[in-house]
Amino acid sequence: MRVALVQPGVISPVEARFQASERLSLALRQGSGGPVDLVVWGESSVGRDPAAHPGDLARLAAMARATGGPVLANVDAQRGRDDGIYKTALLVGPSGVLGSYDKMRLVPFGEYVPLRPLLGWVTRFTDAADTDRRRGTRLAVLPAGTFTVGPLICFESAFPDLARNLAADGADLVVVQTADTTFQRSWGPAQHASLAAVRAVEAGRPVVQVAISGVSAAFDARGRRLAWRPTSVRGATVVELPLSRERTPYARGGDWLPVAAALVLAAGALVALGRRRSTAGQGGATLP
Repeated sequence: MRVALVQPGVISPVEARFQASERLSLALRQGSGGPVDLVVWGESSVGRDPAAHPGDLARLAAMARATGGPVLANVDAQRGRDDGIYKTALLVGPSGVLGSYDKMRLVPFGEYVPLRPLLGWVTRFTDAADTDRRRGTRLAVLPAGTFTVGPLICFESAFPDLARNLAADGADLVVVQTADTTFQRSWGPAQHASLAAVRAVEAGRPVVQVAISGVSAAFDARGRRLAWRPTSVRGATVVELPLSRERTPYARGGDWLPVAAALVLAAGALVALGRRRSTAGQGGATLP
């Protein structure tokens, strides 16, 4: 599966951010070596509600026609008048919207304030969310031509069960859309991107992470790194991903697998402790 990772950098104005990803996507026609199966934009790459701005949808559809594959954009915007703000992975094909996914697991304080009546005062002194984002209710596997894509958004790559369930639901590829703009001069972007390798091994599926500002990365189903674009890079990268239908031990056993591993380790520790105490009670060996 040929996937384009679009990384335009830290751009605040909504239209300028859209244009930057659009320009890099359209440039794929000249330098990618042929059509791609999927173009992925980073988190918050679209800062307007597409339902209220049909021109944005038309531009995304035009990009899908130009590149040969649908565009997985990411919307961070007020939905309608009263529906609240959602973070949404939006898949757009040549003829329009193919599907979407609303982020379910939000970042505490970053995207909502827990117990806001008690803790809302922190927004006066920090960058904590002034307005709580709304949560999605279910995972989604989206059709991308002959392939299927399981989207996750940012923080959600930290949870093993989400990628596992997307694989169980038939996803050929797990895609993580993120921004990471707050952590540009730290180890945060690299650490976040490395989580995609762990999710790939657990779920038995290739995983790509696309960060609007980097690090963007791609890993095969064995966790081998196929692409790595640090925060200093601006551009679009096409990576060829070998697909896998493997059912890993974690995919088969779910959370029972780490629980069983923890129990085995605990039992081994108790046995070792018991032997040490028994040796100590018998006087043990005298070391020179």
